[in-house]
Amino acid sequence: MLDVSAYLLAGAAIATVAIVAWLISLAKNDVSIVDVLWSLMFLIVTLAYTITADSLGPRAAIVLVLVSIWALRLASHIAWRNYGQPEDRRYQAIRRNNEPNFAFKSLYIVFGLQALLAWFIALPLVVAATGSNALTLIDYAGAALFLVGLSFEAIGDWQLARFRNDPTNHGRVLTRGLWAYTRHPNYFGEFVLWWGFYLIAASAGGWWTVASPLLMTFLLLKVSGVAMLERDISERRPDYAAYVESTNAFFPGLPRATHPMETTS
Repeated sequence: MLDVSAYLLAGAAIATVAIVAWLISLAKNDVSIVDVLWSLMFLIVTLAYTITADSLGPRAAIVLVLVSIWALRLASHIAWRNYGQPEDRRYQAIRRNNEPNFAFKSLYIVFGLQALLAWFIALPLVVAATGSNALTLIDYAGAALFLVGLSFEAIGDWQLARFRNDPTNHGRVLTRGLWAYTRHPNYFGEFVLWWGFYLIAASAGGWWTVASPLLMTFLLLKVSGVAMLERDISERRPDYAAYVESTNAFFPGLPRATHPMETTS
């Protein structure tokens, strides 16, 4: 059952963090830092909620551990990847499209919006944390699904980072490892782990929080994930068109043909 007062306090906590991050972005003239903050927002909501809720269920420790592992890994990966880099091109485009006064607008266009989304999408986490019934097989299935998703995401990120660190791969397309089965294994992993969180919430009686993983799925597929990344990637990497023809966009599947760009590897 949702503790409304605790949930509102968690919202206040995440809003405060978003405002502080916005102020930092003004000093850096770079709103890309919101990507590092994204996963941490869910950890902040969950922590603030569990600290202030009237009672905690048996799942609270499990949820906190799983959220912490996911949030800290993803945040550290993005921070390491973006270190020393200019503002992400996606945010540069948002900046151009919202001048003048983007510095002020970014408070609600970037930081406020992401804080609001995280607060809503975190519903399965907070509901699961205060579920009072005993753990069931659905909880274990949800945890297993989370681990599958986390592994897909982490391995995909590691493979891509290793590929990019090789100067001979500049301008080429990664088509090995998990990337041979889906063009976005990291986004697919994110999708899977959020449905794992939902199963844990459903086992605690939070079946009604299904809108949260559905919204996350929509964002990954149609907004900030696959759709945004693939909008202009073929212009930057000519081999990507062949990759699209042979590899599933999201859900993993066997390659449909040999990737010609890999023949010289």
